[in-house]
Amino acid sequence: MIGGLFRFFFFVLIVYAAYYIFQFWRALTRARKAPAPPRQIQGVMVKDDVCNTYIPKEEAIREVRDGRERFFCSEECRRKSRAG
Repeated sequence: MIGGLFRFFFFVLIVYAAYYIFQFWRALTRARKAPAPPRQIQGVMVKDDVCNTYIPKEEAIREVRDGRERFFCSEECRRKSRAG
């Protein structure tokens, strides 16, 4: 009876040690990875005249109408501009 109890506690100790080692190893591998630099957008911000949102010029939908260059944040805003 005591031998079985001893084996049980020994098994629990081994499982706990394995879990602790696994968690420690996982933390080390996370620490080694360099965090990704934040995404930086270079350039000029332009205004969508429909919804008054500022967006990066390189990501905007561009349209030239009546000799004037217009920028839109989405196709929906572009359609609204054409309609009204």
